Amino acid sequence: MLGGAGRGGDFQAPAPLLTCRALAVFLSLQAPWLRSGPGRCEALAARACLVAVNPARGPGPRGARSGKIFHNLMERKDFETWLDNISVTFLSLTDLQKNETLDHLISLSGAVQLRHLSNNLETLLKRDFLKLLPLELSFYLLKWLDPQTLLTCCLVSKQWNKVISACTEVWQTACKNLGWQIDDSVQDALHWKKVYLKAILRMKQLEDHEAFETSSLIGHSARVYALYYKDGLLCTGSDDLSAKLWDVSTGQCVYGIQTHTCAAVKFDEQKLVTGSFDNTVACWEWSSGARTQHFRGHTGAVFSVDYNDELDVLVSGSADFTVKVWALSAGTCLNTLTGHTEWVTKVVLQKCKVKSLLHSPGDYILLSADKYEIKIWPIGREINCKCLKTLSVSEDRSICLQPRLHFDGKYIVCSSALGLYQWDFASYDILRVIKTPEIANLALLGFGDIFALLFDNRYLYIMDLRTESLISRWPLPEYRKSKRGSSFLAGEASWLNGLDGHNDTGLVFATSMPDHSIHLVLWKEHG
Repeated sequence: MLGGAGRGGDFQAPAPLLTCRALAVFLSLQAPWLRSGPGRCEALAARACLVAVNPARGPGPRGARSGKIFHNLMERKDFETWLDNISVTFLSLTDLQKNETLDHLISLSGAVQLRHLSNNLETLLKRDFLKLLPLELSFYLLKWLDPQTLLTCCLVSKQWNKVISACTEVWQTACKNLGWQIDDSVQDALHWKKVYLKAILRMKQLEDHEAFETSSLIGHSARVYALYYKDGLLCTGSDDLSAKLWDVSTGQCVYGIQTHTCAAVKFDEQKLVTGSFDNTVACWEWSSGARTQHFRGHTGAVFSVDYNDELDVLVSGSADFTVKVWALSAGTCLNTLTGHTEWVTKVVLQKCKVKSLLHSPGDYILLSADKYEIKIWPIGREINCKCLKTLSVSEDRSICLQPRLHFDGKYIVCSSALGLYQWDFASYDILRVIKTPEIANLALLGFGDIFALLFDNRYLYIMDLRTESLISRWPLPEYRKSKRGSSFLAGEASWLNGLDGHNDTGLVFATSMPDHSIHLVLWKEHG
């Protein structure tokens, strides 16, 4: 046994005091990093010995009571000297010798000493750093873990779950990485973990091709050429000389009015504007079905229309290669814009949001597109209106633009066989070309800050624009093809700028079918 010199010479150390105290000291010397402060292990040992020798009195302060314990066993000073000598010897041993020494002391220990070790070793060895560290430092450390690991850590204890769930920055970042919008005004500390769990479920559904469901609208008796969607309502124009307004959520027809053959439609709460194969544009009142205005002047079918009540302007694109600007209320032609060499299949009237040498924020801009070019025009009442800019993707006439055009006031986006092209509206420079080698001839449906909605003859696709990778697809039936792009459209578009748990509802895609029905692709409700 280990021994030491004291005032009385060699001696046998008493139990339970020596064994508990010596074990505590040896453990602290074996792993000093476990100590939470000077004398921690010694204090634990002394308190345990006090309880063991005099259980009725319980633990008390070191000093007065400990003097009574040492009275008949060993003078305190001699014990301290003995313990110091042993500690010096212990520190000089190898790790293997230290372990053997501890094993020997443990073999000499009784129930009191073993209970003491059992009660205190776990506290010394297993330190809950999330409980002990300042909250700010815990949050900093948690930021280095991936979300799935964090969710696993939440299962450790209620304390860990509470701290990790309240780490707002961690969960907001995780949501952003999934393409989720962040509302910084939300003050609830536990909100963003819940949002992340909802987000990961939706993204899993997209990856597994389980995020959508389908439905049909039945009511037309001839080909449906024209579709337009707004705020949960879908307008359809058909060769059966009618236009119908549908509530997408219920599948019910809200209005049905007699019209001419519709090649293009756009509507609001009061009126419907139609472009027709009879070379005219008409304005109709939903409530009565009456035609309130008739715009005559084109010499070819009218394939696209747009209007703005604030400007009192309507624009139309035609197979006669022209764009006409009309007074919406009066029905008179204000301007005819020439320069296209093919059918004008798309016109877009939009307020500019950026400044350049040619326009300022707040100016209204007209875009018109044919199969090769996109032209940019100022909206004014002057007769000799000049085209501001003509955009194209290739001089090769075998490369055609897809008949869909996105313009939000800052960027122009169009697709072709060469890829998806994005122009900066301030400079008219091409910002990027997104190519999808694995899938050719993807057509554009919608374009946002985070996602793009695309399709081909077989599938509907979602692209993550940050990585330019396709993250989901959905099978499409044999829908009616249209070179003008009027017989298919995207539904709700706000989710393209980032999902938020509320905007992934309603219509995603609609197209007309050979049997005259309308095929709908809808977001499936969250599971």
